[in-house]
Order: sequence, then structure tokens, then C-alpha cells
Amino acid sequence: MLTLSVIDPVAFSLGPLQVHWYGIILGSAALIGLWLAVREADRLGFNSELLLDMMIWVIPAAIVGARLYYVAFEWEHYSLHPEDILAVWKGGLAIHGGLIGAFAAGYFFVRKHQLRFLVLADIVAPSIILGQAIGRWGNFMNQEAHGGPVSRSFLEGLHLPDWIIDQMNIQGTYYHPTFLYESLWNLVGFALLLVLRYLVHPRRGEIFFSYLIWYSMGRFYIEGLRTDSLTFEGPAWLAQLLNAFWSPMTLLFEPGSMEDGNIRIAQLVSLLLVLFAVLMIIWRRATGRAKEKYNNVELRDQQKVQMSEA
Repeated sequence: MLTLSVIDPVAFSLGPLQVHWYGIILGSAALIGLWLAVREADRLGFNSELLLDMMIWVIPAAIVGARLYYVAFEWEHYSLHPEDILAVWKGGLAIHGGLIGAFAAGYFFVRKHQLRFLVLADIVAPSIILGQAIGRWGNFMNQEAHGGPVSRSFLEGLHLPDWIIDQMNIQGTYYHPTFLYESLWNLVGFALLLVLRYLVHPRRGEIFFSYLIWYSMGRFYIEGLRTDSLTFEGPAWLAQLLNAFWSPMTLLFEPGSMEDGNIRIAQLVSLLLVLFAVLMIIWRRATGRAKEKYNNVELRDQQKVQMSEA
């Protein structure tokens, strides 16, 4: 008889207070990403204290943005259960909403301090994708953000350890570990961004735009496997276009079901982000705005003075 060992989403309790693995993992992801960004800022000679000040605004803005984004697109549920709106430990943080909140707060911060957005965006881009890779394990603990049903033999064929396979058994059915697919994709992206940073010496902004391209490509294809996507009912031509881009995946996988709507919001946003990032790289190079190198010494000294004066 098969014995399953499912991980309790509650890590420990302090009296009536329950501390969830979801919160611990997301908090750890934020701290590790911040540590990495501060080390890079110090290496480049930037004022890392100012970077820390920015993170004080960016991290809460990311959490609020991620929750508001999710609640807005699931309003039919939350309008009936308003007590769940603040229950972020149950899951329900949309990464795209978090990015909107984080970049909005970061943009206003750099404008206030007369800094350059793309300078800091290049520094923090690897931290963001690493944080996303770690954060997906919070979904694992909550048994959420998974794909459609699969067999246990399919999961064993992926050479996964039993503790992952068991956690993907939800009420007697095994599911695609899409959290794991995205976590691994993001880890590869993190490594590629480090190669780009330290070996390629790209032009200003291109580490950040490369992050948008890599993450969004992976999210687009992995999202198509999920069964809990935020969706809406859109024009048929748009749904057909997204399905056409996703169609190579059908050679190996079945798409995840959608309860309502015909367009997965994360897929649409991901496609738009890839298009935006590619066009920005082309436009900046064509107009001469991307002449500066990431490790440009003259720019570094000039920026150091500017940040110190701020």
C-alpha cells in the first residue's frame, strides 16, 4: 500500500499565530535577492544604502501589487469572501502584479532621487529572477500553481524525489509540478543573467530586458499547463493567436483546463513583455541610447557621485 507524506503548509505555531512555509519562503527569497543586489551595488561602487532605502518601498509595493492584481481578477470569489482578501498566506500573489507594483515604486524612487532607472534595473534583475525561482517553492508547500492531472509513473519518470511526488498528490490525483518547471527555468535564467553581466558586458538596460524576455518566455509556455490561470473572455482571434504560439507544447503535453474565459492573462502579459523588451533593445541601439556598457568605469564614477549627493 502506497503511503504518502504530504508537507504541512504551516511551519510552526506561536500560540494562536500560525507561521506558514509560504511566508517563510517568500521572505527568504526577498532577503537573498536583496543581499545579491547589495553585493553587486558595492562591487560597482554604488551607494548600497540608497539601494536598501529603495527596497523598503519596492518590496511592500510588490506584495501589495501582487495581491491586488490577483484579487481584481478573482473578484467574483473575493466579493463573496472579503475576509480572505488579506489572507496572503493562503497563496494568491500574482507575479505580474508584483512586478507592476515593484517597478512603479522603483520608478518613483529613482525619479525622486534623480537616479537612472535602467542602472538600478540592471543591478536587481538577477535578484528578481532568483527570488522568483525560490518563491515558487511556496506554491509547492501550498499545493497550488500546479498543472493538469498526470500519473505517478509520469512523475517518477522525471526522476523526482518521493517528497515532491507525494506533495503533488492532491485529494488522490497527481498533478504536473509546474512550480518546479518554472523554478528550474528561472534558475537557468539567473545563471544566464550572471554570464551576461560578468562575461558579455552588455549595454545599459539589456540585462533587465533580457530578464523580461527569458522569464516571460518560460512563463508563457508553463502557464499553458496550469489549471488555475487567471483568465478572461477575449476575442477569438487573440485566443487563436496565443494557442498557435503555444501549439509546439502539444507535441508532449496536454494544455491545462480553464474554468472560464478563453485567454490566460499571464500568457498575454508575457507575450507583450517579450515584445516590449525586444523592441526596447532594438530601439535603444538604433537611436544610440544604448552606447553605455554595464561595467563602464566612467559611468560608474559619475553615478557614484550622483548617488552620494542624493
